Order: sequence, then C-alpha cells, then structure tokens
Amino acid sequence: MAVVNYGVGNLRSIKRGLEKSGATVEITHSPEDLRNSDAIVLPGVGAFAPAVKNMAPIADVVAEAMKNGKPIFGVCLGLQLLFTRSSEGGLIRGLDFISGDIVKLPENVKIPQMGWNTLNIVQSHLLLEGVKDSSYVYFVHSYYPQPSDPEVIVATTEYGVRFPSMVAKKNLFATQFHPEKSSKTGLNILKNFVRIVKR
Repeated sequence: MAVVNYGVGNLRSIKRGLEKSGATVEITHSPEDLRNSDAIVLPGVGAFAPAVKNMAPIADVVAEAMKNGKPIFGVCLGLQLLFTRSSEGGLIRGLDFISGDIVKLPENVKIPQMGWNTLNIVQSHLLLEGVKDSSYVYFVHSYYPQPSDPEVIVATTEYGVRFPSMVAKKNLFATQFHPEKSSKTGLNILKNFVRIVKR
C-alpha cells in the first residue's frame, strides 16, 4: 500500500495506523511505486495549493489508478484533493475525482475545528463495519467538502454547519477526520479499508 508523500505532514502516523491494521506500507512519491501498489493513500495536514502543486507530477498516475479501480483513500486534506476545486487561497482545481467544492467552515465557530466530534452515519458502508453511529473521531480542519451528488456522503458531522465527514464513490474512500488519531473507531475504519483492499 502506498502512502503518497506530497510534502504534507502526518505521514508517519497514518503509516503506523495502516500497519497496525495489517497492511504493508511504503511512503513514496515514485510513479512506479504507485503503479505497483495495491492501494493509494493520500494523507494530509496542510494547505490545498501547495499540495496540488506537489501532486502535479503524479496526478496522472493517481488518475489512472482511480480509473483502473485501485482503492484510493483520502484523509483530511487528502479528501479535499479528490474534489473539483477548493476556495482555500483563491479558486484552485483539485483532482476532480468527486464533483464538488471545498468551502470554509462558517465564521460563527472557532476555526480550525480541532478535536473530537461525532460521526452521524447516513448510509451503511464497508468502511464503517463495526462502527457505531455517533462514534467520536478526531478533526483538524478549516474547510469541508460540498459534493454535487449527495449519494457519495457516507457520514456527516455538525460544526456550525452539517458537513460531510466521510465520502465514498466506487473505489474512492475519504474522511475529513483523521482515522489514525481517532482511537479505536479510527483503527476500525483503517482495518476495514485494509480488508476492502485485500478482497
């Protein structure tokens, strides 16, 4: 499994979480490694624009993997990159694997949202096997996704606004929260992803 190193933080903790879940993990930026991997993980702590810039050399490889049905998991900023565009630092285009925009949390709440919040499950999904509704997960973010198609929303969270905190579309899976920092619930989600990859 390849964890993409595109100049953002949090690579080590997501690697550890996936390894604990039974995966063999390599942190890499090499197109060849990505092609040879059985799944791609886009981790993320950081700003959208530099992440897009750093992703540019491998964006085609990731797009090809997505079209070929390879499982791709986006975490936090990694989720945001999967969308059409973000309003963080101007309007910047993302990978456009999921149609929709990334927008800022409302001004009436403390930004970034930092800490534990609940997951409201809106549809059952393999990624949530064994995860109870209203489970707590850990967030650090100022922006959130607005998908064009509500069908991709798996779970939502309330923070000044009800926003999608987990999305899935075919072989794409993504969380706005950090499963690797979300204790047992997060580990459960990572284990489910590893199971999906091994199927």
